[in-house]
Amino acid sequence: MNSKISEFEFIKGLTAELSSKNLVFPTSLKTTMKIRRALDTPDISNDQISRIISAEPVLSAQVLKLANSAMFNRSGKKVEELRAATVLLGFGVIRNVAISVGMKQLKDHQASGQTSERMEGLWTRSMRVAALSFVLARNLTKLSPDKAMIAGLLHDVGKFYILNRACLYQDLFTSEQTLWDLVDQWHVDIGAAILDSWEISDDIRAAVMDHKSLDIPVSNRATLTDVVAAANFLDAHFVAQSIENLDWSTRPTPLKNLQLDAERTSTLMQETTQELTAIMQVLS
Repeated sequence: MNSKISEFEFIKGLTAELSSKNLVFPTSLKTTMKIRRALDTPDISNDQISRIISAEPVLSAQVLKLANSAMFNRSGKKVEELRAATVLLGFGVIRNVAISVGMKQLKDHQASGQTSERMEGLWTRSMRVAALSFVLARNLTKLSPDKAMIAGLLHDVGKFYILNRACLYQDLFTSEQTLWDLVDQWHVDIGAAILDSWEISDDIRAAVMDHKSLDIPVSNRATLTDVVAAANFLDAHFVAQSIENLDWSTRPTPLKNLQLDAERTSTLMQETTQELTAIMQVLS
């Protein structure tokens, strides 16, 4: 098949899914996101929450894993029941766990071979940005670290969706560059549609949509967008080992709004190494 035709067919499919708002998700992910919405029910009890969670084995396992992590279980006493785990974590955290599980289900669905490698690379970066977002929010702002973590985890959600759908066309793309060009072209629109579909809160949605915006207004009160944009920017420099070459006098606005300079950034990274590692382990 002509490569241009295959690319056109793929784009036509994405456009149809976008315009109809009928995004194609794995069945397991649909179940997980239904559970997340159920958690928003007013006056829902811990018993009801634990019964709902038990319907999704992957979500159940992740909730128990988080409840037994050093981040939340200070006593070290093993939590074995979902009800106890929901009491310990709280509904807000569990809603976020559902989103992270949904992301992993999207990542793993149909992924094999080269597609799996692409997904794993994207997932690893999303976890790093999520962990950095958590640390920045917790140490430098009064914002919810858990919200920041989820916003960081979701910042490239559109790319996951496109790569997942591209599995059906994986032999039709002429090169890696062709595929990534399509990802870059479409992931913002797809990401917005996914956030709407999952009924993500406005502040998280804004942070995800604007995570590459480095010229946002200067403010003495950092926003969730500042946090995720700063985490995204810093992660790229950490990975490229170019942080020492950064001209801090012209640093982007999100870093200014967080009052981050070279010394403060270095100190924060040194002091939160264990915390960053723990968050990555929780998400993985």
